[in-house]
Amino acid sequence: MSRNQKILVIASGNPTKVNEIRAMLAPVALNVQQQPKGLEIEETGSTYLENARLKASQVALLSGNWALADDSGLEVDALGGAPGIFSARYAPSDKERINRLLQELKQTVYRSAGFHSAVALSDPTGTIRLEAEGLCRGEILTEPRGDGFGYDPVFWIREANSTYAQLPAHQKMKLGSRGKAIRAIATEMGFLMGF
Repeated sequence: MSRNQKILVIASGNPTKVNEIRAMLAPVALNVQQQPKGLEIEETGSTYLENARLKASQVALLSGNWALADDSGLEVDALGGAPGIFSARYAPSDKERINRLLQELKQTVYRSAGFHSAVALSDPTGTIRLEAEGLCRGEILTEPRGDGFGYDPVFWIREANSTYAQLPAHQKMKLGSRGKAIRAIATEMGFLMGF
């Protein structure tokens, strides 16, 4: 790392998510770090954007660095948008979350869904400077395909002819909800952070 390279802390304790965002930001000269171990920010917002703002602001204040947070959820049309903002709390583990989702959908043919992501960038004072949202539409398969976290193995993206879990990093940046949200702020982020 060069001495002038900016530090960006990803407000997440999920190393898979941090690595995915790190890969998305690889073309820019940033030192992307995971939030400090043991830090848990309670998600008390009623929207993805509120939760992203909350996490980015608190991690920026605690770390003294720029912080980027995202909050994402899976919204299944046949379930009235559930699990939505409660996607991570739908069941205790990824496997249990997928099993619950598939049980609730049973054999319904109406399986359309969307991944919704919101990102927020905070400066070191805890002030939110940028925010954006992204949406990736797809459908829920009847069984998992590929290795991935969350609902990725059962979320089929017709445009890519694969599940989200099977997408290479460059496709996640192009088609994924988190990638779309980060792309929407990337240029302004560069100006603000000076990279």
